[in-house]
Amino acid sequence: MFLAPGLEAAIIAALFGLLVGSFLNVVVYRYPLMLERQWAAECADFQGQPVPEAEPFNLVVPRSRCPHCGHQIRWYENIPVVSWLALRGRCSSCSKGISVRYPIVELVTGAFFFLCAWRWGLGIQAAAWAAFAALLICLFLIDMDTQILPDDLNYALLWLGLLASSMGWTVSLSSAVWGAALGYSVFWLIFQLFKLATGKEGMGYGDFKLLAALGAWLGAPYLVAIILMSSIVGAAIGILLLFVGKLANKDIPMPFGPYLAGAGLLSLALSPAAVPLLLPFAFPFGVR
Repeated sequence: MFLAPGLEAAIIAALFGLLVGSFLNVVVYRYPLMLERQWAAECADFQGQPVPEAEPFNLVVPRSRCPHCGHQIRWYENIPVVSWLALRGRCSSCSKGISVRYPIVELVTGAFFFLCAWRWGLGIQAAAWAAFAALLICLFLIDMDTQILPDDLNYALLWLGLLASSMGWTVSLSSAVWGAALGYSVFWLIFQLFKLATGKEGMGYGDFKLLAALGAWLGAPYLVAIILMSSIVGAAIGILLLFVGKLANKDIPMPFGPYLAGAGLLSLALSPAAVPLLLPFAFPFGVR
């Protein structure tokens, strides 16, 4: 451990978390576009068509630009939270609005990094849980925007959870393995039963993998709490959207991934002692 748990460690981690949050905004915007380009190229190659040449586009290149006027963002316009406030939420070139989501993601990421360092200090265990939070934030937003839970992010979360367990930073390895296996199996079974009963697919395979990843981090016993928390929040938001007319077409699918990711983040945010009070039927939180 580089620095013991406490306010000093938490503040350092929070500042770093703001920077990570800024990068997560890039990932959330660009990664789905990168996947679309990859799929288009693979489809063209499969059909024997020439793959069109494209400008390099990844998480680093090109530099960030205003989506309205193409203004290249300068370094001092890209300081987490501060730049958004200084610019009053508008592009310095065209004065078009910059989404408030950018500073919110930065602040939320910083808050989770603060929490991890406050609880575990500045060390590898805190870094592992901070990575857990960062990946869930990405999955939450990408699924909300595109209804896609990228395999690369799901698998990274899953394998990192198993690695963290094997190092003794989370639950026991046996609980992590069982959590991953049961997490996938439970949703797969629900998927098959729903499809058999209705002829429709009630959820995507990305949801199976995300619950498996959460099981790897939190352990098999905590899957009950995760499923219940995500289901309750999802049902409440769905009813609210129907009530206000935002979901007039009931055939439009609602992504379930954000609620799973949100439940995972909530589990990290709550103290271990608070979980049984909120969910008496849930097993004790497995994080040491």
